[in-house]
Amino acid sequence: MGTDGSSAANVDIDIGKFWKAVAQRAVAATIVTARGSAGPAGFLGLSATHVCADPPTMLVSIDAKTSALGAIKDSRHFAINYLPRGTEDVVDLFSGKTDIKGPDRFEASRWGYLATGAPVFNGSIGVMDCLLEETIERHGTILALGHVVAISGDPDAFPLVHFQGGYLD
Repeated sequence: MGTDGSSAANVDIDIGKFWKAVAQRAVAATIVTARGSAGPAGFLGLSATHVCADPPTMLVSIDAKTSALGAIKDSRHFAINYLPRGTEDVVDLFSGKTDIKGPDRFEASRWGYLATGAPVFNGSIGVMDCLLEETIERHGTILALGHVVAISGDPDAFPLVHFQGGYLD
């Protein structure tokens, strides 16, 4: 129902207005990673959330055109890395704002591994290392469900929070 009590089911939403509304939510800056046959792969994951705690399950939304999707499907794993403040350069690497692409984004001193072999950012405030359970395709987006098999992080670090196209202090 609309705010005026009318049915809103058949209203077309402009994509620009949709993204502007989505930008109103504050989200952790998140890098989703996997290790495929061509090496490490990853992307900026602005839609990563828990599904349930028993069993521990996470969900990541992935554009079907994202190059890292192949690594996730082939390796059957992914890691969700919640970044700390001061790592805007890492976000830039994975959001296409630099000329550095593919495995070259994974500087050895900044990345490690947990149980699955997916790259894990050293210094993350939280990491969920997942085995891929299922993928669901909707409207050019892949919903990846993963069973959490390892966790890590620095609970004393402050998160890098993305809001309205920028970062909160």
